[in-house]
Parts: sequence; C-alpha cells; structure tokens
Amino acid sequence: MDISQFSQEQFKELIRGIVDDRLRELLGDPDLGLQLGSGLHARLRESLASTERLSGEDIADQLGLRW
Repeated sequence: MDISQFSQEQFKELIRGIVDDRLRELLGDPDLGLQLGSGLHARLRESLASTERLSGEDIADQLGLRW
C-alpha cells in the first residue's frame, strides 16, 4: 500500500511507530544483551532468595534523599 493511500489514523500510527523505534534506539538500555558478571549474578540470586524487602521511602532515607 502506498503511503498516500493511508487514512489519517493509519498515518498517525505509522509515525507513532517510527518515533517509538527511534526513542528506543536513543534511550534504550545500554546494558541490553550484556552478560552479568559472576559476582553480580551471585548477589542477585542471594537478594532474590531473601525475604527482606525495603520500600522506596526506606531507601530514600538511607541515602538522605527527600521523597
């Protein structure tokens, strides 16, 4: 289908998709696809196994941040 034949809604959807793709390229996760180091992997497993959880407010207090 030729773009000139798109309805206004189809054209808007095309532009949205293009903008979304470009923003993902520019702002995407720079670590995507990288492997975790063994030390970080072990810490993550340990953290996930723990039942202790901190709220955002607790972390902000520990860091001296105002929420």
